[in-house]
Amino acid sequence: MQNLTLTWQTSGGTSMVLFGAAYAVKCATRTTPTSRVAGAPAVLWEAGTLLALFALWQLVGHLSVMSADHALDRAEWIHRTELRLGLPDEASWQRAVEPHPWLVTAGNYYYATMHFGVMLAVLLWLFLRHRDRYSWARNTVVLTTAACLLIQFIPVAPPRMLPDNGFADLAAEYGQSVYGGAVGGVVADQLSAMPSVHVAWCVIVAVAVVRVARGPWRWLVVLHPLITVIVVVVTANHFWADGLVAVALLLVVYLVQYAVSGWSTAGDESSSSPAEEPDLLDARTPVGRP
Repeated sequence: MQNLTLTWQTSGGTSMVLFGAAYAVKCATRTTPTSRVAGAPAVLWEAGTLLALFALWQLVGHLSVMSADHALDRAEWIHRTELRLGLPDEASWQRAVEPHPWLVTAGNYYYATMHFGVMLAVLLWLFLRHRDRYSWARNTVVLTTAACLLIQFIPVAPPRMLPDNGFADLAAEYGQSVYGGAVGGVVADQLSAMPSVHVAWCVIVAVAVVRVARGPWRWLVVLHPLITVIVVVVTANHFWADGLVAVALLLVVYLVQYAVSGWSTAGDESSSSPAEEPDLLDARTPVGRP
């Protein structure tokens, strides 16, 4: 399962292609508009935006490869501080899972695929089925990820790079690592552990589904952040602190959005209808519910 995660070069290049395709389709539909492709430019533009954001996140990880020794020192400090505060030792959680290979394999796959996959599925669902609520969720993703990226310029190593503290890189041991080759003992894109974008995104997904969907089944989405937090801990990809800081940043983003436009944009019935919100690329091509 090597390199399931897109590189920043691949993500950035694909996003540029999608932006170009969105512009081309928009120009084509101006002369020969058809209802079947009316919403295609907006879909392509949004997909390109998400991939561009993902590429930026990956690039920050590469830039953070500087000062590897300090990154390890910061990770050591986080672990010591957590233990001093009485938080459970992540290494003990990992040791509890290690005797069960199927759990380790499942955890590595979940870490590699569900982070971006679930977010993409939920945003697509909002875009197609709840167009009036989509911009709120998309803005939350962009603002929270940007806040995380600013902090990630300070390199912090993940727990798996601290074998002396009892941690193991289970993904590497099982041949499931999503990272590339190591240089000088440190792998590019691994020193951006603080804060955890994985945790931030899974909470955004859960909040969006609970706020927008109807019926009791929507509460099952809460399992996603619970499983994600357990997975990032037992695979030694993040400390508890990485997730706590990510959630704190997300709460700040929610407060800012509430102050600017109100919580109603997150899913209240009083929000605007899909037809009232203009297309991202062309106000003359509204996207309604299918």
